[in-house]
Amino acid sequence: MIIGSLCLLGLFAFPLWNIMLGAPQYPDPLGMNIHISGIQGVSEFDLQNIDGLNHYIGMKTIPKADEMWEFNIFPSVIIGMVLLGVILGILGFFQKIDYRYFLGWFVLMSILGIMGMYDFNLWLTDYGSNLDPHAIIKVVNEDGTPMSYKPPLFGYKKLLNFDVSSMPATGAWFMFAGMMLTVVAFFVGWKSKKS
Repeated sequence: MIIGSLCLLGLFAFPLWNIMLGAPQYPDPLGMNIHISGIQGVSEFDLQNIDGLNHYIGMKTIPKADEMWEFNIFPSVIIGMVLLGVILGILGFFQKIDYRYFLGWFVLMSILGIMGMYDFNLWLTDYGSNLDPHAIIKVVNEDGTPMSYKPPLFGYKKLLNFDVSSMPATGAWFMFAGMMLTVVAFFVGWKSKKS
């Protein structure tokens, strides 16, 4: 339980999510890494180049860390969950609490993760759909409605001549591994109690 909770600290060292944009005119794809405290380009000028491309179709600029409340809240939530998990692990080790608290931590972390993904998807939808009507380039669907440039929440999507992929990054895998360890801790506690 303690080790699983501490795995969440990987989110402070590694990005949570990665979005890559490849096109014939960009042999080296452009990319952005989404951290719990802000968005960074995969390479030095990636965010600047993505913003430049997005300007033509009327998309907003990629937000700075202080422009999204999530980047102020997420680090505190992660620290809180790490501390809670470590405390539960210590109390469990000294048999002061029941193993079911470990499952409670996992459920709470899962709910927070789902809420985070839902919020991320809302941001992607707004970012790719709420376009400036005075943009230089206007591309429409076959039915005449404005095309959405929303990147996928997870997976691959073709947006005009860009191949866009959106995948969990190293920090997400640390979080996933940590959460699985807390489930293992629950089953170890359950088996121990049963025997």
